[in-house]
Parts: sequence; C-alpha cells; structure tokens
Amino acid sequence: MDEKVRKEKENRKECLINKLLALKVYKKDDKHLYDLSLQELEQEFNKRIDKTHPHSDMGSLHWINKKGS
Repeated sequence: MDEKVRKEKENRKECLINKLLALKVYKKDDKHLYDLSLQELEQEFNKRIDKTHPHSDMGSLHWINKKGS
C-alpha cells in the first residue's frame, strides 16, 4: 500500500509541475519545481489559477432567465 501511495504522490507532483510549466512558472523563490514538495506545488498552482482564472474574483456566474424577451 505504501508503494501505491508514493506512486500516486509522484504522479500528482509530475502533473502539477507540467501544469505550472504550461503557465510559464519555472521556479518558486529560486527553487526549481522538482525541488518543491507536493504541498508547495499545490499551493503555487492554486495561487496561479486564482490569478489567471477569468471568474476568480467574481464568484460563480448565475444565468438570468428573462421571460418575454
């Protein structure tokens, strides 16, 4: 079981690193992405997504159904 958990964490780290590279993030505080922990990668990714997501500062979008238009 430990091997499975370790492999899942490695896969998650690799996925986050690839996503950060796609966002043109190569380092954090002079540390390469491969040197960061899983938690640090998740924090950095969430921080970047909050800054780049088009609806990050306005909350959820709600549709208004206008009858008779």
